[in-house]
Amino acid sequence: MNTFKFIPEGWNNEINKLDTVEELKGCLENQTTLQGLVKSCDENYNLHINLGKGITGIIPRQEVEAINLEETGLPKINLCTGKVHKFVQFRIKDVQDERNVILSRKQVQQDALNWVKKDLQVGQKVEGIVKNIRPYGAFIEIGGGVVGLAHIEDLSIARIKSPSERLKIGQKVEVVVKSINRDDGRVILSYKETLGTWEENVEKFEQGTKAKGIVRETEKNKNGIFIELTPNLVGMSEYEEGLEYGQIVDVYIKKIDKQKKKIKLSIYK
Repeated sequence: MNTFKFIPEGWNNEINKLDTVEELKGCLENQTTLQGLVKSCDENYNLHINLGKGITGIIPRQEVEAINLEETGLPKINLCTGKVHKFVQFRIKDVQDERNVILSRKQVQQDALNWVKKDLQVGQKVEGIVKNIRPYGAFIEIGGGVVGLAHIEDLSIARIKSPSERLKIGQKVEVVVKSINRDDGRVILSYKETLGTWEENVEKFEQGTKAKGIVRETEKNKNGIFIELTPNLVGMSEYEEGLEYGQIVDVYIKKIDKQKKKIKLSIYK
């Protein structure tokens, strides 16, 4: 398996500064992937990036995207305007002089798609940045503009009502690849596997001690009520009236059963 990995755009927030045309031409020859901050989008939806020492590179609209394209083959307008003041990755496509430097984000994205379709493996841990949050899950960029989806049930062992209870837009995270569609490059991700196993998390707590937890259920059932101690560790307490979902409560750890992977709690005031 190819061990190369793509870094998500904006992961290290560094801007590549290229001081001379010779350096630009060197990057062109070596097909170096660079990263910079988009300073503007013009009336033709071309992106302008400061490369340093007064040199501005331009990503023409047709070089902005390799994935989200209109029937014309051009990227959607909002995808161009939405990148202003954001970090993007690109390669040098052509250098004439300091005023004529053409860049391509499309080339980087196409290589990232090829990486997904050929080299990325199920179970592989990758770095990502949360790009969007919807009621059903979070969209996480894993490199070169390629975005995967982590469904809400893959964000947490404890039941949550919204992905925003676990993640925030712009947050840098590690995720595990759950499935890959090699044909279209769609990737399903999981976040909860990176939060530690039950055994690892339970070592943070001791039987007979007090802790804080989050109420993850308010309806009465025969077993009790679920209390989250950490994102991947949930205990059970006796039901009490008046509790609200998401409420932080003090609990007493009555019993830790490592064999059955169960924790018995009681709420105290």
